[in-house]
Amino acid sequence: MDARKEGLPRNPHFAVQQPHLGRCLSPFFLTCAIYFLLWIPEDPPSWVGALVKCLPVLCLAGFLRACSRGYYSSLLQVALLFSACGDVFLIWPEAFPYGVAAFTKAQLLYIWAFGLRPLQLGLLLPVVLASLPFYCLLLLHLSPDMVLLLTAYTLALATMLWRGLARGGSARWGAQLFTISDTVLACNTFIQPLPHARLVVMATYYAAQFLISLSAFQSPRLKTN
Repeated sequence: MDARKEGLPRNPHFAVQQPHLGRCLSPFFLTCAIYFLLWIPEDPPSWVGALVKCLPVLCLAGFLRACSRGYYSSLLQVALLFSACGDVFLIWPEAFPYGVAAFTKAQLLYIWAFGLRPLQLGLLLPVVLASLPFYCLLLLHLSPDMVLLLTAYTLALATMLWRGLARGGSARWGAQLFTISDTVLACNTFIQPLPHARLVVMATYYAAQFLISLSAFQSPRLKTN
């Protein structure tokens, strides 16, 4: 497959070829700084808090829209928009199922973007071995109405991790950080409160979305013509 069809540069060292990317990413870094500096309490929920929370992800979608072309980038942009919707829904406890549904759609879009080539079945086993024990533990703490929803999300997240690892580059690290973020969030929400959980969740989440977005400027490994 030709990298040009996905809107990818021939040289993976995109920072050298496109120095303007740093300027395009300034809104993302600025809104991340605003989020952590303001640290708006989540209780009670507010629309201001929701806006501040989702702005960094929206900035990443705008960054890809402005600086990247191709089908892969378009899928990432839509995934980021669904993620931003999920960020808003998760502010309100009663909207939690809608947030999980939005993030499930985002994970499916990331899977679609990462593709199935190279398949790398050898990476699937460690993902399953890491995911299954935690899922079984989580299952013990879920109410019946949440089991199906979170089972679907866990499957989507684990598959996204597998495909991100297979793609390589910054997508690999982004997929791992996304998984860490959601694991801490699930543990803190359903199993037991963790110290500094919100800080860990949001720092790893923003870093994950950033790294996955950067993968739009890198050719996947083992790509064949």
